[in-house]
Amino acid sequence: TSAYSSPAKSLGDPGITPLSPSHIVKDSDADDAVEQLFLVVVAIDFGTTSSGYAYSFTKEPECIHVMRRWEGGDPGVSNQKTPTTILLTPERKFHSFGYAARDFYHDLDPADSKHWLYFEKFKMKLHTTGNLTMETDLTAANGKKVKALEIFAYALQFFKEQALKELSDQGGSDFENTEVRWVITVPAIWKQPAKQFMRQAAYKAGMASPDNPEQLIIALEPEAASIYCRKLRLHQMIELSSRAPVNGYSPSDTIGTGFTQGKEHVRRNRQSRTFMVENVIGEIWSELEEGDRYIVVDSGGGTVDMTVHQIRLPEGHLKELYKATGGPYGSLGVDYEFEKLLCKIFGEDFIEQFKIKRPAAWVDLMIAFESRKRAAAPDRTNPLNITLPFSFIDYYKKFRGHSVEHALRKSNVDFVKWSSQGMLRMSPDAMNALFKPTIDQIVEHLSEVFDKPEVTNVKFLFLVGGFAESPLLQQAVQNAFGSRCRVIIPQDVGLTILKGAVLFGLDPAVIKVRRSPLTYGVGVLNRFVEGKHPPEKLLVKDGTRWCTDVFDKFISADQSVALGETVTRSYTPAKPSQLVIVINIYSSEQDSVSFITEPGVKKCGTLRLDLTGTDASVPNRREIKTLMQFGDTEIKAMAVDVATSKSVKVGIDFLNY
Repeated sequence: TSAYSSPAKSLGDPGITPLSPSHIVKDSDADDAVEQLFLVVVAIDFGTTSSGYAYSFTKEPECIHVMRRWEGGDPGVSNQKTPTTILLTPERKFHSFGYAARDFYHDLDPADSKHWLYFEKFKMKLHTTGNLTMETDLTAANGKKVKALEIFAYALQFFKEQALKELSDQGGSDFENTEVRWVITVPAIWKQPAKQFMRQAAYKAGMASPDNPEQLIIALEPEAASIYCRKLRLHQMIELSSRAPVNGYSPSDTIGTGFTQGKEHVRRNRQSRTFMVENVIGEIWSELEEGDRYIVVDSGGGTVDMTVHQIRLPEGHLKELYKATGGPYGSLGVDYEFEKLLCKIFGEDFIEQFKIKRPAAWVDLMIAFESRKRAAAPDRTNPLNITLPFSFIDYYKKFRGHSVEHALRKSNVDFVKWSSQGMLRMSPDAMNALFKPTIDQIVEHLSEVFDKPEVTNVKFLFLVGGFAESPLLQQAVQNAFGSRCRVIIPQDVGLTILKGAVLFGLDPAVIKVRRSPLTYGVGVLNRFVEGKHPPEKLLVKDGTRWCTDVFDKFISADQSVALGETVTRSYTPAKPSQLVIVINIYSSEQDSVSFITEPGVKKCGTLRLDLTGTDASVPNRREIKTLMQFGDTEIKAMAVDVATSKSVKVGIDFLNY
């Protein structure tokens, strides 16, 4: 017997069998939904470390407005985004988000604060959880658990309300949710369940509904960045190869004049939150010809993902050449290294206790580290000082019976000293060492992508995302790949994805060809062939010998799919009298799959077609057409009984199987 029990045998499900050779149809009427008219597109960049939104009115698509300044803000960190932190009351009701959540939590008395639920950097959980479901939990700073879906829905609802309020204030009258098309960005390397999870959270937040899914678009972060990069003018970017990486620009360069003007131009408009996207294809773009390739590397707080695009003229549509890849190599990796360093100096037992007993002070310490992290640069010579919160020093003395200063002297960690002003003094080398593991992983991963045959002759590398602001990362990428392509950084690099997501919402059809991240197919019965099929798959029904559990492939992983492309297969019930037809859809990360029982094959959808009560004069071989539509960030499937035109539709579901 096989190691896997056969699903078909156990279900006693007569199943379906292929009727015709497969064929692919380009559906001209794929968009049977009436295009809704939205007044405004609002994009939310829900990041690991910080989040924000931007919007554009469909009447003036060349103006992108970035959200109002938020109260709060940190020294050394200026941007339009707010930390992705959320605070719930002891009764588990939403209290606040962002700086407000952080500051309120921080000001609570330690005795009270342990009852409040504070979450930060929780987006990574969707990437790291292998079997994500609607029931997956998140852990608050005080160790209590809450359903991840609730937290994500609270966060999205907060952004929804903020954006609608800003739009209403601006327009002078109440803005309705129905007038908004929402775009939420997710990392391209997220697995399908995580993308679907984000959509479910948005439904729970009331942004759209299962009856009106078109109102919400899930956009892929590097794709959004790519769309924005195409529109860049020269004064809006910095080309690394032509200058020394000094935080920003060096005016002495020959091409410095261009940058200085660029800077001036930006500085004058610093007060305004509106960005003009000129409706021309940017100058950088005018150097790209039909068929040119470029890589977008989106390096954020949690993940780094990269995608390779090719231009298709005349409209400059994009074609994805290689499936999005990447990994958890975001700037959080630098924070983990800092935490490891603290454990080495003060002991892991102390740090664990401190985080639980003084969670607000721990947050303080990480904020202090964040601003110094941003001051790290390749040519820095003077040390970086990190203020230790008083309660850290105090609690350490109680815990160990000796001072922080003593611990530093004893730890023999070079490069980190105690300064008399109550600070950890780190040499630039010590800081750079914290970046090294993460940056090495990014460079290594990029090298692997550059070695792929689909990725030869790349002209540009666009470095975007919050971590792209780091001069250390800029220098490493330039040193490793500057000889192969031009490395370019948009000026306001942390907002690139946000602006691109708005552009994507205004014109979702701009990306014409994607690569399928998975192999999809359905489970079928084939006539059993001796010698070809494994004997444990034999099923005899009414005298016919069937091979069960066959995976009939619709599309392979990494195969190109055009936007809206539909793959159709025709099946017939294995048993002619059968009136309820169940078609199970499966996916796998492997290219070649023969049976649905193979490891890694997951069920991700069921089409249930009930044909009872239909006319009995049906042809003896009933034809059931199954269609799957690809190319969008979500996938749809449908089954039609050809004789009666009865049909059933389903969205692929990765969370509930």
